[in-house]
Amino acid sequence: MKSSVKTGDFFISVMPGFYNYNGKNLGQGENFISPDNRAFRYGDGLFETMVLRDGVLRLAHLHFERLFDGLTLMKFDVPKLFTASHLKQEIISLCKKNKLTDVRIRLAVFRGDGGLYDSVNLHPNYVIQCWALQENTKQFNENGLVIDIYPEAKKAVDIFSNIKSANYLLYAMAALHAKENKLNDCLVLNTEERIADSTIANLFYIKEGVLFTPPLKEGCIAGVMRRYLIENAAAIGYSIKEKPVFDEDLISANEVFLTNATYGIRWVKQFRQKEYENSQTQKIYNQLMNMLNNPV
Repeated sequence: MKSSVKTGDFFISVMPGFYNYNGKNLGQGENFISPDNRAFRYGDGLFETMVLRDGVLRLAHLHFERLFDGLTLMKFDVPKLFTASHLKQEIISLCKKNKLTDVRIRLAVFRGDGGLYDSVNLHPNYVIQCWALQENTKQFNENGLVIDIYPEAKKAVDIFSNIKSANYLLYAMAALHAKENKLNDCLVLNTEERIADSTIANLFYIKEGVLFTPPLKEGCIAGVMRRYLIENAAAIGYSIKEKPVFDEDLISANEVFLTNATYGIRWVKQFRQKEYENSQTQKIYNQLMNMLNNPV
């Protein structure tokens, strides 16, 4: 029996199937984690969220570059056979086993058992999960998002700020705040009271035909779709500036949108009392999706 649960502002199908733990396919009812696991105890890991369409893992090179940069930063002892090619093969194999074609994938990599000073080893363990992409992830969100700023905590800016760490407490609490306040998402501030990103996306705004986004030094996640848009902005007719972003910048913006690997681009309809149009955002979305779906 198939069911659905709501996560953020989209639905993920939940159904009997398989996930991959360290190269072994396990059923959804089979558990692998122990109470001594360092990811469970300390958030000692990181993850990637990816999309597979028609057998092609979208922007795979950017995802794996970010993943392995994070593993190096976190001082994992990476075996020679633990490669992007191997992980990509495992992902595609799992999707086939679950008979899925348009797929959302979550790859989590983490250390195994042990305390802070006595880890069994520093090798990476991994879990791959996959879900069918829902239709609303494949089209422009005409209704628009309503967002605000999470007021209760700030994000530190340090060497770990840009990776997708398993230590996700700040974003998890911001997501709960969004749900409690009937918002689609919340923006997260850094310790300098400037906007870093949102719970599941990077922030862009448009003013006088120019795209603006916080630079990585502001503490935002180094989003794959963020990078792809920055690298291809000129090709779709836009100049882009990375600059610190304050809430007043959004009040004076013409349009605002969020980017992530699952949706690509999501239009923001309202921030506080400010409402936005979407003509330029939709144009950017159409051009970017065309480039992704029809790579040269």
